[in-house]
Amino acid sequence: MFKKLAKLQQRVSEAWRTSLQVRFIGSVLIASGVVMLVLGFALASVVTQRLVDAKEEVALSEIERARETVEQQINATGSSTSLQARLNSARATLTQQSQGTADKAVVYEPVLVVEDQTGTVVTSPEGYRIPKALRDFVAQGQVSNQYATMNRADGSTYNALIIGTPTNADIQNLQVYMVMSMEQEESTMALMRGLLATAGLVVVVLLVGIAWLATQQITAPVRSASRIAERLAAGHLRERMAVEGEDEMARLALSFNNMADKLSSQIHQLEEYGDLQRQFTSDVSHELRTPLTTVRMAADMIAADDDSLEPHTKRASQLMIRELDRFESLLGDLLEISRHDAGVADLAATKLDARAPLESAADQTRHLADELNVDVSYDLPDEPVAIEGDSRRIERILRNLIANAIDHSEGNPIVVKLDSNEEAVAFTVTDHGVGLKPGQEELVFNRFWRADASRKRHSGGTGLGLAIAREDALLHKGILDAAGTVGVGSQFRLVLPRDPEAGFTQAPLALSPPVGPIKEEA
Repeated sequence: MFKKLAKLQQRVSEAWRTSLQVRFIGSVLIASGVVMLVLGFALASVVTQRLVDAKEEVALSEIERARETVEQQINATGSSTSLQARLNSARATLTQQSQGTADKAVVYEPVLVVEDQTGTVVTSPEGYRIPKALRDFVAQGQVSNQYATMNRADGSTYNALIIGTPTNADIQNLQVYMVMSMEQEESTMALMRGLLATAGLVVVVLLVGIAWLATQQITAPVRSASRIAERLAAGHLRERMAVEGEDEMARLALSFNNMADKLSSQIHQLEEYGDLQRQFTSDVSHELRTPLTTVRMAADMIAADDDSLEPHTKRASQLMIRELDRFESLLGDLLEISRHDAGVADLAATKLDARAPLESAADQTRHLADELNVDVSYDLPDEPVAIEGDSRRIERILRNLIANAIDHSEGNPIVVKLDSNEEAVAFTVTDHGVGLKPGQEELVFNRFWRADASRKRHSGGTGLGLAIAREDALLHKGILDAAGTVGVGSQFRLVLPRDPEAGFTQAPLALSPPVGPIKEEA
């Protein structure tokens, strides 16, 4: 039960938070309900007061007639008759007078009360109880009234107005009371309350219906614009809003369609430009393959007989070989990035141990670490870490990260760590080198971006390594991000799901760049 109430409350809260129409209709419902309640209470109070005032006016006029009748009847009977008989006779006359009228509002039950000096109370009818507080007021010579609950002979109760007056009859301390039932007034009030409640409910429902119709005219075009905007974002560039009429919503639809036309035109132009750019890059890369192969063959022939070359010619041959290596690497990266841009890069996923591509990347970068005298330590689990992925691409990502860390470590140690959870595998490469300035965490993955253009690249990078690495990570449905502190160091993190189709929700390792200078060992 509590769960159902919690779910219902959650749905109502979500609808209130996400729907303008629900908030507007809810506000109208609450406001109209409050207004109708206040108006109903005000009308009920006014009508109740009017009914009470009318009842009291009738009671005051009738009590005078009753007093005069009782005095005449009591004086007409002789003193030889018993007190109870005289009272019963006068009461019978009042009863006939009350029942003889056609107006139910003046029908009452007469009660005669005599209280002597000893406190003995004689009533007609016998045993009838009049509230003592009211009898005390009447005994002081005042015409008084009181609302009280009275008992019938059958044991039921009813609300009544009791009004009493003293008399000048020859029976001392004789008081005349009229007990007037309020049941007719209560029925009238119940009927009026029912009518007010029904009218209030009908008015609130009508107001809510009117509010719904009014908001529907506004929210329907807004929802249509939102739905069409989502389809435009999804690539359905032909979607447009329907234009109906000449009001503000029609002008909104026209403006939206005009914006969509311009966006579609710009998107088509950008797509054509991107296609041309990718095609140009691919064509140039392929066309350069043939002359590069020829130059490479000639360079290898020259290098094969470098002992017979003059020193300056030998030096020129070595420079040519080195630049040809870099040129070949650049062409390979250009072809790879063009495949990613064209969306034709495929993932040759197989089940493998995540430690294997890391160990291969470590072997390929060890000569660079030895050359720059950089200590690279590896924190790997002892047990195999199963993952489904493209071993070649994972190895290329890690090789780029490690080589990049060695290149920017300023000779300080580097830590490479591998960890995993049930969903994913994470690699972190942490260096204590030049670090990253604020805002450079994303720029490092831009093509051909360099933080310092004058800085020498020891690893011979092409400027596309990190860009390709991120594309490879995205191809695995993973992430590649970075963080760093200037002059302290930086950390690159690669997170890959164990299953590229399933993805992951929690990374095994947090991205935590160095925050202080490296501690030197004693």
